[in-house]
Amino acid sequence: MMQEQLYAHFHPDEHRFVDKAAEWVERAEQHTVKLTDFLDPRQIFILTTLANRNPDVQVRFDGGHPGAERKRALVAPDYRVLDDEEMGISLIEITSEDEKLKELDHGDFMGAILGLGIKRDKIGDIYVREDGCHFLVASEIADYIRLNLSQVHRLHVRTEQLPLNKLKATETKLDEMFLSVASLRLDGIVSDVYRLSRAKVLVPIKAGRCKVNWKQEEDPSKPLKQGDVVSLQGFGRFKVLEVEGVTKKGRYRLKIGKYA
Repeated sequence: MMQEQLYAHFHPDEHRFVDKAAEWVERAEQHTVKLTDFLDPRQIFILTTLANRNPDVQVRFDGGHPGAERKRALVAPDYRVLDDEEMGISLIEITSEDEKLKELDHGDFMGAILGLGIKRDKIGDIYVREDGCHFLVASEIADYIRLNLSQVHRLHVRTEQLPLNKLKATETKLDEMFLSVASLRLDGIVSDVYRLSRAKVLVPIKAGRCKVNWKQEEDPSKPLKQGDVVSLQGFGRFKVLEVEGVTKKGRYRLKIGKYA
């Protein structure tokens, strides 16, 4: 019964992670420490919610630097001092002498890393610069990546492990666009951002391939608000930067930031 009450607060597709997080919290109560893989902001919210229900458990999150989006978690009994605990995060740098390196984007680097057979959960944030890329990984796979990652999008690259304090975190690039929409409905805004017909965006939304703030959203009529981050599988993601107001004809003016 308790599990059913817990499930009621989360999307069915999240129940598997809820089970895992609940088990980590339960084991921490029994004096076991768990270091997780990298979690996205929604998973961080779920784990925090479950841990806060138990006064005998604490969680420390770390993504390699203060502004990290994806973070590893250390779930432990409340009496344990976690400040000096090793979080198992390593920094990898990718460089190349090829001028075309500056043309590569986040997806190119991500594709090359995952192409090594590595799970997304082992990868933290990726920071792309004109002179290469810095990305954070679980320390247990750092050597494997360093030894095996030699190509990104057909470019030969050098891969080196650096101390965490050498991280050069770049600002996330957002391509700004302005929309005038009849309503703040999810399907309408997604349709305009990706220049797809309303009918074409309904299919992936209802099939569970759309997320709002990292939470699966299957309701096309869900109203979006300023600050919401929306992702559509296969098309990338965008952020509602600002709801600028309403026109005389009753349409909403929006500033959208598409992730590059």
